[in-house]
Amino acid sequence: MSKTAAAKALSRSYTGERTLTFLIGLPAFAGGTLALVAGLGGLGEFRGRRPLLDPIAVDWLGTHATPARIAALVLGVLLFVLGLRWALRSLRPEPRPDLDLDRTEGAELVVTAAAVAGAVQADAEQLDGVSRARVRAVGSRTSPALRVTLWLREGTDLKAVWADLDARVLTRARDSLGLDSLPTAVRLELDTAPAKRVR
Repeated sequence: MSKTAAAKALSRSYTGERTLTFLIGLPAFAGGTLALVAGLGGLGEFRGRRPLLDPIAVDWLGTHATPARIAALVLGVLLFVLGLRWALRSLRPEPRPDLDLDRTEGAELVVTAAAVAGAVQADAEQLDGVSRARVRAVGSRTSPALRVTLWLREGTDLKAVWADLDARVLTRARDSLGLDSLPTAVRLELDTAPAKRVR
């Protein structure tokens, strides 16, 4: 299991959000820095005392009030729609892909994400030293991945669990699903021991 595979399984697809945030944040940061430098007199004492809006721009807006209001209204609605779409996209549940094992018409065979996760979870819970497991199938139909969380009993040999998980559980899952690779992110946690009563 490579670092690339683990990263793919761990990270939800936030590329679009990160790119958009960067593209909006960079000009905002640059503009704020420029305004701060100008206000502190870094670009000359005269520029630091001038109003934020240039008087020429204020005059132009006064003579072209209707087109300026329409442009501001359209820009505001556009930014509102884009912001709403961005927020809804960020809040939507992560897809859990079903896998098409056979696409032959009339003989289609689909394995649900829940079935994949349940089978891998049952196998993982059989490993020595694992008290419980949780598995989620993520990604897409064409590029599925797994997120596996294992709770280990105290004193468990970590290397042995790792080797068994890769050799027995994940290899079996790949072979059963007919996949060459199944990116998997594994999280290991120490299970809490039951509290003992003091008499």
